[in-house]
Amino acid sequence: MTRSRFLICAAALLATTGTALAHVTLETPEAAVGSAYKAVLRVPHGCDGKATVAIRIKMPEGFIAAKPMPKPGWQVKTVKGKYAKAYTLYGEAVTEGVQEIDWTGGNLPDDFYDEFVLRGTLAGDLPAGETLYFPVVQECEGGAVERWIQVPQAGQNEDDLETPAPGVRLLPKK
Repeated sequence: MTRSRFLICAAALLATTGTALAHVTLETPEAAVGSAYKAVLRVPHGCDGKATVAIRIKMPEGFIAAKPMPKPGWQVKTVKGKYAKAYTLYGEAVTEGVQEIDWTGGNLPDDFYDEFVLRGTLAGDLPAGETLYFPVVQECEGGAVERWIQVPQAGQNEDDLETPAPGVRLLPKK
């Protein structure tokens, strides 16, 4: 292979890799049902060059007792509500909890990346082998918005989605 052909191939590979890594993702892509899970949400860029000023994450059903980590320079707010059903946590029934976590008022320039952290418990009756998705809305300066909310339908590949929601693959109970 000639040097110029090698450079073209390398550039193409880097271009496609960059696209795949441009999504909001979870640092730990799998966890066991019935266990505590620390969700580290990685935000790799702003919206079309504009700084990120808010991150809003919706808790999926079955992710219970969610608590956000405070982030210097950002205000954090939770929205609570009823779960679709009762879950057992430390031997007690829980029927409501955090449904959404919002970090607002910060400023994350497009040239930087950051992480937003929360923790909770993956309910013990979640189906191992499936993926639990955390829809995220990223708001940026000037009203720009990225909605990382797409969830693959049956038979659809997550890689085919333009704006996939970050997800954690559920492993069997330990």
